[in-house]
Amino acid sequence: MNSKEFEEYLNNRYYKEIEWYDKKAARNNYAYKILEFTLIVLSAIMPVLIVIGGGLLEWALLISVLIAIETSVLKVFKFYENWINYRTTCETLRKELHYYRAKIDDYRDAEDPEAMFVNRVEALISREHSLWLMSQKRKETAVGKV
Repeated sequence: MNSKEFEEYLNNRYYKEIEWYDKKAARNNYAYKILEFTLIVLSAIMPVLIVIGGGLLEWALLISVLIAIETSVLKVFKFYENWINYRTTCETLRKELHYYRAKIDDYRDAEDPEAMFVNRVEALISREHSLWLMSQKRKETAVGKV
């Protein structure tokens, strides 16, 4: 692989993949933290409403329903797991470029370090895609779609 082809690969594939994983990790992190924070707040409010009683019991019932829905959303959409997987893939991809540029690890004695880089990056992306497919199949099973 010549240097021009390698630069094209970096610009047209590698950097775009890192950007995609970075954005997906951030979105899943945000969704996870918002839902978890909301669950904490709702869970803390509910016993107070029950103790106070009176007309607030209807609110306690509503909060119970919201807690059940949010818990199910967290389980089905797996925001935490996606956040960790996307962030791990993003950082592993970034690390690969550092290894390549520093000529360490397997790059030190490689005949064609650019081809090795592309091969390793594509393997990482393929692995993440396979993990995503498996999680989608589990998600379908969890919601009753076999």
